[in-house]
Amino acid sequence: MKGKIALEEHFAIPETLQDSAGFVPGDFWTELSARILDIQDRRLREMDAHGIEMMILSLNAPAVQSIPDKAKAIEIARRANDYLAEEVAKRPDRFQGFAALPLQDPDAATREMTRCITELGFKGALVNGFSQAGDGSEMLYYDMPMFRPFWAEVERLGVPFYLHPRNPLPQHAQIYAGHEWLLGPTWAFGQETAVHALRLMGSGLFDEHPALKIIIGHMGEGLPISMWRVDNRNAWVTLPKKHPAKRPISHYFHNNFYVTTSGNFRTQSLIDTMLEIGSDRILFSADWPFENVDHAANWFDNATISEADRVKIGRNNANQLFGLGLDSSAPVATNPPFAR
Repeated sequence: MKGKIALEEHFAIPETLQDSAGFVPGDFWTELSARILDIQDRRLREMDAHGIEMMILSLNAPAVQSIPDKAKAIEIARRANDYLAEEVAKRPDRFQGFAALPLQDPDAATREMTRCITELGFKGALVNGFSQAGDGSEMLYYDMPMFRPFWAEVERLGVPFYLHPRNPLPQHAQIYAGHEWLLGPTWAFGQETAVHALRLMGSGLFDEHPALKIIIGHMGEGLPISMWRVDNRNAWVTLPKKHPAKRPISHYFHNNFYVTTSGNFRTQSLIDTMLEIGSDRILFSADWPFENVDHAANWFDNATISEADRVKIGRNNANQLFGLGLDSSAPVATNPPFAR
């Protein structure tokens, strides 16, 4: 399929590059570091070769979220956003941007979000899980009351917010002790992000701000298959709910969340997600440079779903959600490769 749009695709600046060093063994770091620093060269060739018309780019993880010093977090976020804006301006037909936000300081994050959307033309924000504060051991989750003014501004701006994974802090990762292979994309990323998303759903945030649009990756971080159980619990036991949300948790998942295919290239998982939230709320992504573009594209282009769903998930949903203004009637099955 030609004309795909991908939106969990990362870059790094020199100040954040080492944040990605631990995700691959040493022999692979040379390759990964080259991939993540590049935007205009190999990345475009990968896109051309595999039918991706546009990528929405975001800073690597955890980056800004792991900088407890507020002033430094603000500085790095602004530097990354300015750099990304310069790169997008070189090829706005192929790249758009997500804002990095210093949510250690909700007021500063609100200002930076507004600047990125209204001045830099970004299409939303991508934030790498909880933000560290204080001495670095304090974890700020975005269901906390201090973030309500920030969410009000996100709703006013009308742009999506991508909740991206990060690992738990070492002092909160005892369950992984001796089993560090479970950290990162194997398991810990999904667990951490799913709990954060459930906290948002249960907090009453979406009752206050019903127009918020939240994106999570990796085919929903395990949530599509868990929604019924989250709501049902032990249904024969009548107990009052213990969270502020007014509706069933699944209501918010179905109405305020979108899911991408990033890093989860399995048709059974895609079909399960389609059955839970519908194909209108699923978006193609690869997770470059941590996953291969060819792995993502070859799987998606041949997944056993209808062509109508393939076009929606691969292109039209993102085109509409982000207001990209691309031709939604283009013959995506037969388009020639995109020339640089």
